[in-house]
Amino acid sequence: MLKPAIPDNESQRLNALEEANILYSPTEEEFDNITQLASFICKTPISLISLVGEHEQWFKSKYGTDMCTSERDISFCSHAILEPEQLMEIEDTRLDVRFVDNPFVLAKTEPIIYYAGMPLKNHNNMVLGTLCVIDTKPNKLSQEQKNALKSLAKQVEILLELKRKNDYLENIKKQLNEHNAMLKDFAGVVSHDMKMPLANMIITADILKAKFGSKLGEEGLDYLQNLKQAGLRLSGYINGILDHYESDNIAASKNEEFDVNQLLEEIIDLLNITEDCVINLPEDNTIISSNRAALEQIFLNLLGNSLKYNDKPKIIIDIEFSQNPDFYYFSIQDNGIGIPKEKEDDIFKLFTTVAKSDRAGNKGNGIGLSTVKRLVGNLGGNLKVNSEVGEGTRFTFSIKRKA
Repeated sequence: MLKPAIPDNESQRLNALEEANILYSPTEEEFDNITQLASFICKTPISLISLVGEHEQWFKSKYGTDMCTSERDISFCSHAILEPEQLMEIEDTRLDVRFVDNPFVLAKTEPIIYYAGMPLKNHNNMVLGTLCVIDTKPNKLSQEQKNALKSLAKQVEILLELKRKNDYLENIKKQLNEHNAMLKDFAGVVSHDMKMPLANMIITADILKAKFGSKLGEEGLDYLQNLKQAGLRLSGYINGILDHYESDNIAASKNEEFDVNQLLEEIIDLLNITEDCVINLPEDNTIISSNRAALEQIFLNLLGNSLKYNDKPKIIIDIEFSQNPDFYYFSIQDNGIGIPKEKEDDIFKLFTTVAKSDRAGNKGNGIGLSTVKRLVGNLGGNLKVNSEVGEGTRFTFSIKRKA
């Protein structure tokens, strides 16, 4: 018996095998289907997907045997991987100097008399192991069977590559989730810690104006007003961040029954509208069962934007509602400044703003629509926008109905 040689690129090959993250992994139906098919096509009782490690070979999938591993020095696959592009076929192992006294060949029960193995390579052309078929008597594959075995080996390589990529993406997803959790915690702590000093700053500006307004003069009062407005804008920004990161918790709230029009009327009252404005509610009062808190947050943001980003003397907002057995549908149409077509996708990105300023001359923070999209997605729906610059904007969104 001849021991198999060690490939010249053995260290790189072993690194590739480790990076594949496949050794000693659980059985998978996709791989088992291939070994079963290989055995059927080649008409052999045994088929294996063998991965050749540093000291042993391990079978990712096996058909027709209970054996899970064997020593590398006596494995047939360790010889097969030395010729990465070739199918190694041994018609009678008893006649091959490499295997004549191999323990598997001399076994009294189910000896390995026939072997055919096609090397398996990764995306960098490193050989990881083989797809092989085994018989207990002399055998010989037809050319069609050889071609089929090579094709099945390619399918194993594809599965290995898909698994590698999936593992990589899962790792990236895990890291992103960890980073997002850290960012969420950081944003929450910073925002909460800043709210009180900001409130004190705003209150102090009002106190200074009340006590010393007559002594400060017009310029001093302007400074105080600018200070207060800056504090209010920053406070709104912080509240937006908190709302954004709390949206997941809001979306997890329990469903409750409520009247759509009553909800909208309460939201309109909260907005404290002072402009010349007409808001047309849905014609019918409809009772729905949904996440009331989430819908309230969605409408506060969308109606707030329709009010702020409007340059018409009279603001007109039309709200529509419909439903089917699977979804609730809402739409909000305004006659505001509109959104350029090329910017419609950007408005849902966090911290992205399109308009330079709103109706009052203030610049937005780019948080509200991102929060709306997040809430709608968490509620199993979709959010769309259709807008015409100078004419107005229509937001439509759906909410999945729960049984």
